[in-house]
Amino acid sequence: MKGIIAKEPGGREQLVYTEMPDPILNKGELLIEVHAAAVNRTDILNREGKTGYASNPIIGVEVAGVVTDTNGHHSFSVGDRVMGLVNGGAYAEYVTMPANRAMKIPDNLDFTEAAAIPEVFLTAFQTLYWIGRLSDKESVLIHAGGSGVGTAAIQLAKVLSEAFVITTAGSDNKLNKCKELGADVLVNYKEQNFAEQVEKVTEGKGVSVILDFIGAQYWQGNLQSIAMDGRWVLIGVLGGSTVDKVRLMDLMAKRIQLTGTLLTPRSDQYKAELTTDFSNKTYELFKIGQLKPIVDTVFAIEEVQEAHKMMEENRNTGKIVLKVK
Repeated sequence: MKGIIAKEPGGREQLVYTEMPDPILNKGELLIEVHAAAVNRTDILNREGKTGYASNPIIGVEVAGVVTDTNGHHSFSVGDRVMGLVNGGAYAEYVTMPANRAMKIPDNLDFTEAAAIPEVFLTAFQTLYWIGRLSDKESVLIHAGGSGVGTAAIQLAKVLSEAFVITTAGSDNKLNKCKELGADVLVNYKEQNFAEQVEKVTEGKGVSVILDFIGAQYWQGNLQSIAMDGRWVLIGVLGGSTVDKVRLMDLMAKRIQLTGTLLTPRSDQYKAELTTDFSNKTYELFKIGQLKPIVDTVFAIEEVQEAHKMMEENRNTGKIVLKVK
């Protein structure tokens, strides 16, 4: 079979679509004929050799495709359309997936749309509910609202919790998409101070939950924006990972719960439990269109370098997907 690897750790020019050994099907796994795989920032880090948890040389962590071998697992049949997270190897013609992480694709979604669900919606679900404990009608600040996780988080917060959603993005196009998905307050971070806007629309109370992809650059603004007993979930450091002169008393005074998390290096068991909980709460919502994957651009898998370039330049609103078959 063919798959995408990085010849050497480095830039996107290192990516090649080449012959690779067929995946080995282990106990508890499904063999998937891949129809589509989505691009994630963790793929870029793997390509650059900056992560220590990628053992599969083939890049990619989320797929949609067709089951070709169940290895005796009774929950799925050959021919089932499934989507889910894999332990690397997504950018390929075939990949193995733990059966307890596979989700059946609703009939109304094609493979391209399905590939845009697992990583971003599971990340958003984990951060909003398992960690952020977002409750009905609470307020939430979602940074990078036009990103894959951002567009997923806005939908989940509105549909599952009827939350008051404030979101930031850097272009009118991205903010318009956020509004379309249900965001209540839109902040162009290039033109407005988001902390001032949060203070204004919450009448000085701040938000109950913050979903933070940015890190150091937004530290002070987030600190100003969060409410008493607020939950601040850090899932990215696009704006830097080092904060100078942190005053711990500022966190203590507001009783802030600050949690950092990454999904990809989590255990297989954690991902399986998260997938089950997410699927139970959202499958029917995807089926009737209340939740929907947001696909920006579809590239042929041979155009993977262009796909990575688009993500690196932050031009996408929603997901970038590679069409394999």
